[in-house]
Amino acid sequence: MKEIQIFVTILVTPDHKTIILPNGAVANHEITNYATEGTIRVDLDFGIGYGDSIDKAKKALMEVMEQHPLVLKQHQPFVGVHGLGDSSVNLSVRPYTEPKNYWEVYFDLYEKGKKALDQAGIEIPFPQRVVHTPKS
Repeated sequence: MKEIQIFVTILVTPDHKTIILPNGAVANHEITNYATEGTIRVDLDFGIGYGDSIDKAKKALMEVMEQHPLVLKQHQPFVGVHGLGDSSVNLSVRPYTEPKNYWEVYFDLYEKGKKALDQAGIEIPFPQRVVHTPKS
């Protein structure tokens, strides 16, 4: 928070945007504070090919989280299947970190996760469409 005035509250976001909130909105609606607990979950999603091993992909992604120095050890990271997409099996990757490290962990894990999947021979598929034509 930057400043509280009579009619508005002025906030500065982590990406340096200024938000001016009418105090009525602040007083009459819920407010989510992502930093009060000292930890925050980072939500990442990876898609793997239907022919690839889910267990192998989960292991590779879990190792990346376990080796990252900013991923908190007191909260067990998680990797699990959250859906079956048109072109991929979708995995949710859920580590915890301190709020100040959120974006560093977010970007690092996407990069290191992709590299780990590549090294494990796991394909990250692109959208595909199969077209069937009737036989004449």
